[in-house]
Amino acid sequence: MGSAEKSPATERSARVEELRRAERVRERRGRILAIGAAVVVVAGLVVGGVVLIDAQSNGGAAAASDPKDPKDPKGGDAKDRGPKGSGHFVTGADGVRTWTGTLTRNHTTETVKYPMEPPVGGDHHPVWQNCDGEVYAQPIDSMNAVHALEHGAVWVTYNGQASKADVDALGAKVRRTPYTLMSPVGDQKDPVMLTAWGHQRTVQGASDPAVDAFLAKFVQGSQTPEPGAPCTGGLGQ
Repeated sequence: MGSAEKSPATERSARVEELRRAERVRERRGRILAIGAAVVVVAGLVVGGVVLIDAQSNGGAAAASDPKDPKDPKGGDAKDRGPKGSGHFVTGADGVRTWTGTLTRNHTTETVKYPMEPPVGGDHHPVWQNCDGEVYAQPIDSMNAVHALEHGAVWVTYNGQASKADVDALGAKVRRTPYTLMSPVGDQKDPVMLTAWGHQRTVQGASDPAVDAFLAKFVQGSQTPEPGAPCTGGLGQ
């Protein structure tokens, strides 16, 4: 006889632990890279100062280089740009709605008006919302949440029509699942909704099988623009 198949709960636990280990490795790597970057910056300032003094002594003016691509005057990666608000949802057989338009990924501190609520992507705040199984009792800024979606998180939201039992049960599930976050969104159209980058669906409640199916497919799923990016070290509440 072959070995017994692992239960869905066992597989999910293993995946959660794997994600947590990967997160710890990324945090350590990030600290090392930050130290290395600081050394490079200091060295660059020293070299730059020497070059500037030399240029001035020769009567020349040092020309400052522009880090922005002239074809992309706002900076960033030109391939991420696209018309804001264009596109529409297409609903699949599994009930998941997929956004067909281009979702831009520029960092901005100016208020972004998204064409859907909760938003499934678009320009967003430079700081992401912490999403390591975070449950927020108060509303959060959509611009920070969208940055978390870019990192591969699933955002669980609810309005005043959701039952307390469902909210509590969903909160418990989120706390057990890295790369998820949960918060109230008072003006969303349905009591409970699940959102990933470019994807969204309504569920009937915490016991709806679609909840686990959505998490399994979209937590760090193939839709993620920045797979492996951190869900900690951002904005809390």
